[in-house]
Amino acid sequence: METGKQNAATAQRRLKCGYFILEGLNSFAFTLFFYYFYFFMQQQFGFGNKVNLMLAAASGLIYVPAAIVGGRFAQRAGYFTALKLGFAILIASLAAGWLLMHSVAGCTIAMLMATVGICFAWPPLEAMVSEGETYAGLQKNVGIYNVVWAGTSALAYFTGGAMLEKLGLHSLFLVPLIFFVVQLALTVYLEHAAESAPRIEPVKEAPHPHSAAKTRSFLRMAWLSNPCAYIAINTLIAVMPTVAKRLELSTTLAGFSCSVWCFARLAAFFGFWFWTGWHYRFRWLLGAFLTLVASFTAAVLAPDLAVLVAAQLFFGVAIGLIYYSSLFYSMDVGETKGEHGGIHEAAIGLGNFPGPAIGAITLQVLPGFANGGVLAVSGLLSLGLLALVSIQLRGCKPDVAQAS
Repeated sequence: METGKQNAATAQRRLKCGYFILEGLNSFAFTLFFYYFYFFMQQQFGFGNKVNLMLAAASGLIYVPAAIVGGRFAQRAGYFTALKLGFAILIASLAAGWLLMHSVAGCTIAMLMATVGICFAWPPLEAMVSEGETYAGLQKNVGIYNVVWAGTSALAYFTGGAMLEKLGLHSLFLVPLIFFVVQLALTVYLEHAAESAPRIEPVKEAPHPHSAAKTRSFLRMAWLSNPCAYIAINTLIAVMPTVAKRLELSTTLAGFSCSVWCFARLAAFFGFWFWTGWHYRFRWLLGAFLTLVASFTAAVLAPDLAVLVAAQLFFGVAIGLIYYSSLFYSMDVGETKGEHGGIHEAAIGLGNFPGPAIGAITLQVLPGFANGGVLAVSGLLSLGLLALVSIQLRGCKPDVAQAS
């Protein structure tokens, strides 16, 4: 009997390793395409901040409903079915983008369709690594998950500029396309392996260390904070080509120097994985939010490379804690992990839309005020900060054991 349990546990660990590999490949391809799409549009069609911000806003607007649908579909139809559908959409989208890379409309539609596809990939991946875990196991697996996607994302952003310069602009579509084909094949293999793997009996979980009211309040605060983090991230990504041009950075050097925040986020994930003292403590979330607002503004308005790099270090740590909080609390509260993963991703989409949209509108209304879009986004983030404090004051009382 004991040997059977050990074999089942070993089989499940191997499956989870496969899920992490799938996640890493997905993160690398996702970052390579979506982060450098704005560089591509700048170089191929001469797009500036305003039009790139409009593209980012359109992608974010689609991301919200697509993520909710993707999460619900994964919960009802199965995680592997959702993954296969997502990768199929991504493959078709990037192949179309490659064939239509000289058309503004073709490239735009390809990017928007790829946005839909990725929303059927992230929610099931998040659920698969979290399913069946105890509180301690969840902390461990969410930590590994965050380190894997952040590490491969940082690597993709770091090398993507050099890839575009060495391989040409068409590589923006072809290289991620190859990755998504590999992922589809790996998904089919893992599905067969999961069907034949022995099942593990559910573990009786100890009582949760925090009250239901407190966990729900922190989940709401995390779901508010994460969109704000992505308001900053997607605005920063969309205007980074202009920042690089202002600082006279080549595409390769821009890839190196503008990816600093990705590595800072990776380091933050390592730290918050091994140190759990931030769990359900408001001051950490508040500090991250304050740092987010200040570092975002400093990065976009940086007068030189040194300020840009320093601001990104703080920016990466801040969004690291905010994202970690959203995913951890989403997986910790409730049993429908696929659906909660979709809500977590939809919260990201909520951040993907308003920041770039407000930046673009401000540049349209005040074309002579070059920094108007940045200051408008900073103002929006400040409103989010007030909302965060309001939720804490209204519904989240600190546990006596955690007050110190």
